[in-house]
Amino acid sequence: MDRFDLTGRTALVTGAAGALGRAFALALAEAGADLLLVDLPGAEGLDETAQAVRAAGRGAALHPQDLARTEELPAFADRVRATAGPVHILVNNAGVAALERFNTITPASWRHVMRVNTDAVFFLSQRFAEHMIADGVPGRIINITSKNAHVAEAGLAHYNASKAAVDLLSKTLAIELAPHGITVNTLAPGMVDTPIDDAFPLAHEEFEAAYRARIPLGRYASPEECAGPLLLLASDAGAYVTGTHLLVDGGVLADQMPRTRFMPPYRSGLPTESAPPETP
Repeated sequence: MDRFDLTGRTALVTGAAGALGRAFALALAEAGADLLLVDLPGAEGLDETAQAVRAAGRGAALHPQDLARTEELPAFADRVRATAGPVHILVNNAGVAALERFNTITPASWRHVMRVNTDAVFFLSQRFAEHMIADGVPGRIINITSKNAHVAEAGLAHYNASKAAVDLLSKTLAIELAPHGITVNTLAPGMVDTPIDDAFPLAHEEFEAAYRARIPLGRYASPEECAGPLLLLASDAGAYVTGTHLLVDGGVLADQMPRTRFMPPYRSGLPTESAPPETP
């Protein structure tokens, strides 16, 4: 398990006030890392994340920042480095989504989604990678995308585009940063039990029931189930993994057609204790 040990390393997690960001931060802390927690100024839940990290015995420093203000991000990264020292692990987790038909998306809505989901990922990665190189840190950059980086979903044109852009951006950064020992990967969750889509104008119970029926594992992921794959990418266990995406989607993208719902139930062909094999 030493391969997953992050003792002595510092990890920065954006979107740390949310359920997924908190799960990531706590998992990193339990592996030994100290945390720098980033979210909007006054974000509800950021203090709770810090308390959970400290309860795990690790340091937690709050660094409020509106990531949509992309022109401020290089200076923000410089301030973090000056006060916290080298950052070994950057988790670009913050994201926004809005359910809108493509013909109703305004320039303002498009720009906001792209700024937070794509532009902030690039400019934070750019600046912190520069610091990692200067500090001689074989860093880890992990960009949280979505299954929507690989397949489209109606009503989410800007969200789909933003996540797909980050996937290819991450591959590019992986190539350019590899000579410095810095890995760059994406972690792409499927449907996670978080409130990100609670405000979407749709019939939630019916939609969620239909979606769960579409997932081979039959349920949404918990935030904690996405944290294990993150630790692989953040630790020495994943030192040779770069330029790739890790899907955590319960098998959704593996199943182009939910045919099993229309087939007879699976039955094992092996004998059971209640039905011993017949002897010749």
